[in-house]
Amino acid sequence: MKQDFILPDIGEGIVECEIVEWLVAEGDTISEDQPVCDVMTDKALVQIPAVYNGVVSKLYYAKGEIAKVHAPLFAMEIADDANTAAHAEPAKATQVAAPAQPAAAPQANGTITEDFILPDIGEGIVECEIVEWLVAEGETISEDQPVCDVMTDKALVQIPAKHSGVVSKLYYAKGEIAKVHAPLFAISRAVDAPSDSSNAVTAAPAATTSSAVTAQAKASNHAAVSRQAPQGKALASPAVRRLARELGVDIHMVPGSGDKGRVFKDDVRAFTAGEAKPTTQATASSVSNTTASAAPAASATHRVEAIRGIKAAMARQMTESVSTIPHFTYCEEIDLTELIALRSQLKDHYAKQGVKLTMMPFFMKALSLAINEFPVMNSQPNADCTELTYFSAHNIGIAVDSKVGLLVPNIKGCEQKSIVEIANALTKLTDAAREGRVSPADLKGGTITISNIGAIGGTVATPIINKPEVAIVALGKVQSLPRFDAKGQVVARQIMQVSWSGDHRIIDGGTIARFTNLWKQYLEQPSSMLVAMR
Repeated sequence: MKQDFILPDIGEGIVECEIVEWLVAEGDTISEDQPVCDVMTDKALVQIPAVYNGVVSKLYYAKGEIAKVHAPLFAMEIADDANTAAHAEPAKATQVAAPAQPAAAPQANGTITEDFILPDIGEGIVECEIVEWLVAEGETISEDQPVCDVMTDKALVQIPAKHSGVVSKLYYAKGEIAKVHAPLFAISRAVDAPSDSSNAVTAAPAATTSSAVTAQAKASNHAAVSRQAPQGKALASPAVRRLARELGVDIHMVPGSGDKGRVFKDDVRAFTAGEAKPTTQATASSVSNTTASAAPAASATHRVEAIRGIKAAMARQMTESVSTIPHFTYCEEIDLTELIALRSQLKDHYAKQGVKLTMMPFFMKALSLAINEFPVMNSQPNADCTELTYFSAHNIGIAVDSKVGLLVPNIKGCEQKSIVEIANALTKLTDAAREGRVSPADLKGGTITISNIGAIGGTVATPIINKPEVAIVALGKVQSLPRFDAKGQVVARQIMQVSWSGDHRIIDGGTIARFTNLWKQYLEQPSSMLVAMR
């Protein structure tokens, strides 16, 4: 069948490129992943590979012309064994409705069915997990309408529609891994005029009824096998993944014969052909041993869950931090009685102005003031710790327990912001982070971090440094505890424990103790914080 290759995103902010050289010609037979052309953006020379095996039928641009991102780059006749087999028995094929085409397919009524290509959704992001589909197949959607939520290793991202139309196919199920620059879903939309008859594409008939029944039976058998032997994430192209879905095969179960375990179409077909026997054996075994296996089956309540997205990123980050940074912890208690009283006097006044004045803006501003006297706390070493960079901007991060995992967005330039400005920025940032929708820019560039474990409970912690920063502080919960006043009388005071972790390659115990004493002074005596502000 004939299909357009849509030029994918080839760089952040890139909308067009120049055709430098075609590496194939019209009529050439090409294979999956074969380089097709070199294109030049305003940043780099990029080589575009083929997504399918087939024959190049049309090059839409000449050498030197400007190609548009998300527009057809070339057309090709795709080799499709299933399509050929279906045409061999047209009478039977008509018993089942034809499936929607995965790429642009002009229809007689002035509509086309085309793939939505998943664009770049963050620097270095090559795949994402489907968290939730916000539309269903057959549903009419409008331009810019949210279609699905996807999870990267940095944030939750919402994908909007580019055009109005009808969703004809969702290529992934909830929880599956989608690839950047690969089809995410197909949409049928109206066009100004029907395409030229010479470019019309006939939808490929589906398999025969008996074939469909066989495929369903294989899918059922495969489901039983897949529950017994999960293999992890598969390396495969969108074409191979599509074939696996059509055959009812879990691509993660297929042993790949390519480099690094890459799965090819032949691997999927071989797996499909060979899976009936082990499934049958497993079924027979389970029947013959029903009594023996009943007790273990009844007590087996464990489950296995893949670590993905934000949680996977946190696992990597924390492992690297602990294994490369010599941590040491310093603890202190801070009397917040006066600061709490000051905040109580101010919060109602600022609430009328729409400002949510919590304790955190005071902690962050006091931290910034203390950094002015101890700039090493706002520094970062290079990879081999031979150089130290001191940052003039105090980009203070706040660890947020979001629904997608731990996120650490930061407020930029706290040294230039007032307490009210920090409060407003903090409210917007934490609300977005708790929903998992914080922007990648807000997650980058942090220089020091606060973790407010006391909001949940606990008094003392040993926080792990958010590499490449050199320090992090964990705030414990505020407790009303007895303390002696200046006259030796026992009084109730509002006490909070704080726990610092420092990079011992950069910070010594004396430095962090003096720094904490200054920070503590600003918090225990709010008037001294006022005097220190510029």
